[in-house]
Amino acid sequence: MANEEKSLICKNVLYAGEGEIPSFQHGSKATFHFKTFKNDEDRTQIDCSRDLGQPFELLIGKKFKLEVWEELIKTMREKEVARFTCDKSLVGGYGIVSKSLRTVSKKAKGEFTEEHNHHEHSCSLSAMKSTGYPDLDDLLVNEQDLIFEIELLKYEKPGEYKKETWQMDADEKLSNVPGLKEAGNKLYQQKRYKEAAEKYAEAMGCLEQLCLHEKPGDAPWLNLDKMKIPFLLNYAQCKLFLGDFYEVIEHTSTVLEKDKDNVKALFRRAKAHVKCWNPKEARDDFDRVAALDPSLTKTVKKELDELERLAKLHDAEDRDRLKALFQ
Repeated sequence: MANEEKSLICKNVLYAGEGEIPSFQHGSKATFHFKTFKNDEDRTQIDCSRDLGQPFELLIGKKFKLEVWEELIKTMREKEVARFTCDKSLVGGYGIVSKSLRTVSKKAKGEFTEEHNHHEHSCSLSAMKSTGYPDLDDLLVNEQDLIFEIELLKYEKPGEYKKETWQMDADEKLSNVPGLKEAGNKLYQQKRYKEAAEKYAEAMGCLEQLCLHEKPGDAPWLNLDKMKIPFLLNYAQCKLFLGDFYEVIEHTSTVLEKDKDNVKALFRRAKAHVKCWNPKEARDDFDRVAALDPSLTKTVKKELDELERLAKLHDAEDRDRLKALFQ
């Protein structure tokens, strides 16, 4: 920590911790709990990570928005608890960071509503004049010193922890995709469809993020976009077993936008249309499957016969409902 910055931070060790201060290599991860207070007479609490639901994970050297946190952590031992009083010039971004943490916490607890979402959008348009939290709005308007109580739970060197997708560079994301496919396939064979779908979704997430760095329509973008197709199909098959039929229709339609004659996508979408009771769309997809792959004619006929049976059943139920209304 630079001498000038040291003078802007006052550290008080509450518990000494264990071992030596780690080297804090670039790309290592620090996991810690924190409490944030105003530096006023009452020491007003602003946030507590335990109340938010989980400890915070900081990747060293990744230029986190609140840079002072990295500098504080670098002075600590594992299990150490320390109180840092930081000058207002170092904590100007805390209100925005806190808003993000609170939003993540609300989503995890199922407390994030459409009203919150509308407010988030409005805030982005108004250049963050309001966060939606009065105490954070006060920090934005009236810059002030803050106190952080930090408990360093764990320090992990690069390679000692499993990286989340967002933590990976482009090469790591690309090399991660085959392993996710293999893991998903294995879970699928075990009929663990929910877990398999999560692996396929993670792989698609990697590919989506890689596409963002390429120009749409260029060869690298097209190659990455094509790589999504088997994952979309596998994901849709899992969702078919799980009964999430509208998701099946959505993802198979995405495949068909890229490959209009994809038989697997047409067949799986047809099955989902039946379950959502879109009989015309189901017939159209089944007919196209039979036209594209004559070897599936018998299978398609069986599906169409079942669709006809269901249509008669629906007609009978409709007639009964009409009779009941007139009676």
